[in-house]
Amino acid sequence: MKRKMGLWIGTGLCCLAAVGVAVYLHSPRFGRPFSPQRLARVEASPHYVNGHFENLRPVPVMTGPNKGLVKGLVDYLMEKRVGTVPEEPVPHHKVNLWKQDRSEDFVVWMGHSSFYMQLDGKRILVDPVFSDYASPIFFANRAFKGSNAYTAEDIPPVDVLVISHDHWDHLDYPTIMALKDKIGKIVCPLGVGEYFEAWGFKPSQLYEEDWDSDVEISPGFHIHVLTAQHFSGRLLERNPTEWASYAFITPTHKVYYSGDGGYGPHFRAIGQKFGGFDLALLENGQYDRQWHNIHMLPAETAQAAADLQTRYVIPVHNSKFALARHTWQEPMQDLEKTGKGTSWQLLTPEIGDKVSMQKPGQFPEWWVNRK
Repeated sequence: MKRKMGLWIGTGLCCLAAVGVAVYLHSPRFGRPFSPQRLARVEASPHYVNGHFENLRPVPVMTGPNKGLVKGLVDYLMEKRVGTVPEEPVPHHKVNLWKQDRSEDFVVWMGHSSFYMQLDGKRILVDPVFSDYASPIFFANRAFKGSNAYTAEDIPPVDVLVISHDHWDHLDYPTIMALKDKIGKIVCPLGVGEYFEAWGFKPSQLYEEDWDSDVEISPGFHIHVLTAQHFSGRLLERNPTEWASYAFITPTHKVYYSGDGGYGPHFRAIGQKFGGFDLALLENGQYDRQWHNIHMLPAETAQAAADLQTRYVIPVHNSKFALARHTWQEPMQDLEKTGKGTSWQLLTPEIGDKVSMQKPGQFPEWWVNRK
């Protein structure tokens, strides 16, 4: 009798757990299926093939001995890694963004790939993630101590929110909802707009565009939605939405943001199309030779900077989450070495530093001699 009772209790607990998982997977943070209207737009894209988006050139996400994405990720998660998380808080500053003169042009890197810009009187927020975890589960991919210097309360109303793709470390549901009443327009790649409409944003707020699209925010202020070499998906579905890089072109400045992605000929094409850039925020971190097709190695980031014909580079996608095998300092160390004697100048602000577009200034090698 006791054995039978234990079996019933065990079965009941399993059922409750299964129901709990099912309910959680249907929570808003995971999004929802495309509306018929959006699906028609997505299917009309030349980059949407056989039910998913594809890169301009076909590249495997994983290479080497573990070519399967799932097996490669499982092996990665089971590995013991040393030095990937700093032992002490990451150095950081905090600028009062509410008190900044709207006529001043600057960039504030907020850790990983989040940054705030003021350009030609516009406030722009890109890929904001202020949560403690870059994951659908609370115990995975915890932010480094000191890296979450900013919260949603620190952000003034923004004219434009820009999202590069739907991965958890770039599109963060709690952050977006905390910012909801402060967001004017939203620029995002095809398919990503479905998340925002599911989360209560108005369709009129969205500029949801395919690669090689030009969004004119105001006269003379253009945000170009451009290609990147990456992938997408919030759970198991692969590449349901598009991913993108961006060029911010104003009467006085040209800024490029790579989003996530591997190195490819698109960087040279973009550099030639826009005649170079004043500043490029380029991915440099969470890489591995096995997945360098979709996350650049430092040497590839350096080459991308040259291809883009940029004057200055701020490396992003580092110093907040441990999503790869390398030590947390390695991306900055390697790019600093690779960038010597190049046509572009490396800028290394601490998280929260204010970088002037007119006179960027000099920044210390803040990662040196830190554990």
